[in-house]
Parts: sequence; C-alpha cells; structure tokens
Amino acid sequence: MTPVRRGQWQTAADVLTQLTRRPGITRAAVARALRLSTGSATEVTARLRDVHLLTEVPAPSQGRGRPTTVLQPHPQGPVVLALDLRQSSWRSAVVALDGSLQDPQYKRHRSRRAQVVLKNLRREVELAKQRYGARLQMVSLAVPGTVRDNHLMQAPTLEWVELDLAQVTEGTGVPLLAGNDATLSGVAEARTGAAAGAGTAVHLIIEVGIGGTLLIDGVPAQGASGAGGEYGHMPFGDRSRPCPCGARGCWDLEIDGRALARHLKQPTPDDPVAYTEEVLRRTDRAARAAVTKVVTALGYGIAGLVNAHDPDVVTVGGLAIPLRAAAEDTFTEAYLSGLMTFHRGAPPPVLPATHQPDGPLRGAAALALDHLTSEPAIAAWVANRS
Repeated sequence: MTPVRRGQWQTAADVLTQLTRRPGITRAAVARALRLSTGSATEVTARLRDVHLLTEVPAPSQGRGRPTTVLQPHPQGPVVLALDLRQSSWRSAVVALDGSLQDPQYKRHRSRRAQVVLKNLRREVELAKQRYGARLQMVSLAVPGTVRDNHLMQAPTLEWVELDLAQVTEGTGVPLLAGNDATLSGVAEARTGAAAGAGTAVHLIIEVGIGGTLLIDGVPAQGASGAGGEYGHMPFGDRSRPCPCGARGCWDLEIDGRALARHLKQPTPDDPVAYTEEVLRRTDRAARAAVTKVVTALGYGIAGLVNAHDPDVVTVGGLAIPLRAAAEDTFTEAYLSGLMTFHRGAPPPVLPATHQPDGPLRGAAALALDHLTSEPAIAAWVANRS
C-alpha cells in the first residue's frame, strides 16, 4: 500500500467524526455538514469502506421515494473497551465508531481493595483482546476520583490514593485513557444528551459526593494538569467539617447520603447511594426535612457555578434527579435566590441528564473515539492493515 501522506486522511477523519456525533447519518447529510460535493462524499466513503472503517446499509423504509443508505461502523473496524468503575461495582461495554454500546457487562466488587479491583478490570481487557484482537484500539476508563495522566491521585469514596491505572492494560499492548467519571458523564451529555448543541454547559452528578465538569463546545475544561471539575470540593459547606479529600467545608458533604444521615442523627452509611434512595422513599417529617436541607444546598451550589461559568445549560445526573424531584419548589427557590440579579430574568435551565445510568461509559467512549477518528489514528490503522 502507498505510504500515507500527512493530510491524506483529514476529510476521512471529519466524516468519521460526523458518524460518532450523529449515529445513523446519511452520506448526503455528511456532505452537507462538511460542504463536500456528492462526488467527494462518495469517494471518501468508498475509501473508508476499503480500509474497514465504515460501511453503508439501507435506511429504514420511509415509504415511497428513492431509497437511501446510512453510514455505520464496519463490522471488522476498530473498537474501544469502555470501563466504568463505581464504589461498589463496575460496568463495561465494547464501543464501535458510532458510539453504540455492545456486550454490556455489570459486576459487583467482591473486594474493594485497589489491587483486586484493578486485576479484575485487567482480566476484562484481556478477554476483550482475545475476542477482538487488533480491532481493540483503546481502553477508556472512568473512575470516581481525581485523575492526572492515567494516575489516580485520590478517590475519597474508594479510599484509594496514588495509583498507576496503567496496570489495567499492562502487557496487552492496548493504550489506556483514564478520566473522572463525572467529567465523562458531562461529555456524553454535551455530545448526544441534554446539553447537545450548547456552547457552554455545566454537568453535575451526585452519587457519593458530587462531581462535574465545565464543557466548551463538547470538550471538558480539565485544567492545567487534567484535574479540573472537582466541584464537590469547593468550600460551599460547613468549614468546621473536614473532608476525606484533605480540605474542609466541601460541598460533597452537604448533598448526598452522608448529609442526610447527619441531619437524621444517624451513623454515616456504608452505602450512601442506597441510603439516599431509602430516605427518598420515606414520607415522615424528619426525612422530608433532611431532604429539604440537602436540596437547598444543591440549589445554592448550582447557582454559584452558574455565576462563575455563565453556562447555556446545566445538566444533572445520578441522585441529583430524584433529590430535586422530591423538593422541586425548594430547589427552585434556592437556585434562583443564589443567582446574580442579571441571571434571574433568563436563568440557565437545569435539565435532567439523558444518559442514565451509562453516562460515564458513553463519555469514556466519546473521548476515546475522538482519538480513533483523528487523522494520525486513521493513518496508523491503514498502515497496520497493510
């Protein structure tokens, strides 16, 4: 095969990016989006078919008229293994170039010891490598903690610190891309969810604590070292209260099951998520009062982020959705009263996340697909096939 020249695959990369952002797109729609002639669109899709990156299949019948086709990932094309690590479990899925989640798996931790959990994840990578061979191009891992260059700096909810996550793919020859789970959930919402099309968006998710990200045109603002978006550790809470992260007064401690237990004068729960769900099912006065306090803290905190970032939209996921629903008027009052005056006339909407509960998986897949659909990655795929 003729060596690939730099720039030779740029249009192909643009076409594949359209496929990842708009699954099921037609060749004509790609041509319009990229301002390509019909002939150019036909030529580039033919080249992508030849190198097993995409294929075309008949679109569902729309009645009378000329039949059309839609673009889909090639059945022998590259895939990503997406992994989502949670406090008590982990999930996985194989992802094709259109972002579709295939062969989803869910497993609970038998042990929360870091080395045991990471060994189990590595076994999942090895199984995927055995099944897909060279088609497996990347592993993308979502973790509930601060990540910098594939190193977990700290995960307070798991009580893990300073771990090299590269051991998840060690010896497999597959590169790893690791990121914070809340950040990745935000990517999913900005690409194909409730924040799709927004120039600036804030995403938040509550499970054990609260995390999130600021997204500009679908790309997370991750800070100088990749550790941005730790909203749960902003000092929106009681400064007398220490947080496992090492700071004091963290918002994390005001908006989840740990806060509910404190308001109800009960011990800190082993599983704050399950505890929150249990309290939300209660109808007694004490439970309602505890929920009101937590929802108030949530509304005020979101207002603070809106004042700081001026987003078009805020999306919320995880337990933020049922908590808000349990005290909608309380949330609205806290949110609006916390906004600067000029925001109150047209406050950014606070919308429930679309991708529940697979936001971290979809976001992890989306960032990995950004790599796979780049010109250098396509050139490498073509070279390896030769």
